[in-house]
Amino acid sequence: MTVPRCICVVTGGRADYGLLYWVMRDIAAEPGLQLQLIVTGGHLEPRFGETVRVIEADGFRIDARVPLDLTDDSPAGVGRSMARAVSGVGEALADLQPDLLLLLGDRYEILAAASAALVHALPVAHIAGGDITRGAIDDAARHALTKLAHVHFATHEAAARRIRQMGEEPWRVHVVGSPGLDHLRRTPLLDRPALEAALGRPMGGRNLLVTFHPVTLADEGGLAQVDALLAALDETAGDATVWITGVNADAGRAAIAGTLADWAERRPNTHLSDSLGQLRYLSLMKIADAVIGNSSSGLYEAPAFGTPSVDVGERQAGRPAAATVIHAEPDAIAIAAAIRQALAAPRGDGETPYGDGRSAMRIVEVLKGLPDRAALLAKQFVEVGA
Repeated sequence: MTVPRCICVVTGGRADYGLLYWVMRDIAAEPGLQLQLIVTGGHLEPRFGETVRVIEADGFRIDARVPLDLTDDSPAGVGRSMARAVSGVGEALADLQPDLLLLLGDRYEILAAASAALVHALPVAHIAGGDITRGAIDDAARHALTKLAHVHFATHEAAARRIRQMGEEPWRVHVVGSPGLDHLRRTPLLDRPALEAALGRPMGGRNLLVTFHPVTLADEGGLAQVDALLAALDETAGDATVWITGVNADAGRAAIAGTLADWAERRPNTHLSDSLGQLRYLSLMKIADAVIGNSSSGLYEAPAFGTPSVDVGERQAGRPAAATVIHAEPDAIAIAAAIRQALAAPRGDGETPYGDGRSAMRIVEVLKGLPDRAALLAKQFVEVGA
């Protein structure tokens, strides 16, 4: 009898969990694979919505929990959290003994998990390498993850080309699309009445979905950009209902979260949530008149729904963008003009650079056919032009 290949997934927050959901489902359903799950980061923190409860409610077994103590969002505090992630994930890997570690994205806790795998001589598969986001330290973390990984699942061909340019062997690089788009094909979303019931409040005649995360290469984490965004919303939102989702656990989070909370408290018809959860978030995105902020979901999922999005500042600069994405410099005048343009624009046709919603299936097919551990670990650097 063939022993299933054990795939250990690490998730550190609501954003990567939403992208990993169908990948995890398909791994668990595949007879030749076995799913293990390590939960860390914001999932375990009440002020980030304690989204570990969502994972449990979805029926996934959690094999290890690695708390990071995210109370201090200074650079020194984030560094301590990274150290806890390396240590905690390393101890979990020693206990679980997986055959491969599967990671997504560019978060510092994900880089820490890959570092733990390195000293365990454990092969790493990485989703969403090769992208460029010039406004955040995530860019460097993502490229470092590429060099720590042994299998690469790129969301588009340009990203795959950059991965190969970094010296990775072509057989290791696979273009699969963004697994976040699998929700559009496989997850029944809520219609308006069901969504209002799930939100516990009515939606407005117009609805704006706003998410803003720290800009880790900007002064004060991009706090001035938040002020500009809110000034633009004061000018353009009118009587629209504004739905604001929580800020992720980067340096500078507390100041941005506090600014958003103060604004939401002063403005009627504004609702702030630490986490809407994937189902409510995507259902609201589908219905919303516009998505505004600097989250990657404004470039990944919103265009697939045809929902116009305003991408503020440089946090996502460098990512391919659909025609429904409007880029705005991080000043109030430019953001306000972009919001007005988004509200006047027709809904898009669903065209996106990030695939067709069948990414999880492609990832699982590759995982099933990978060579053994020794072959995966024996990386060769391919010289460009050689």
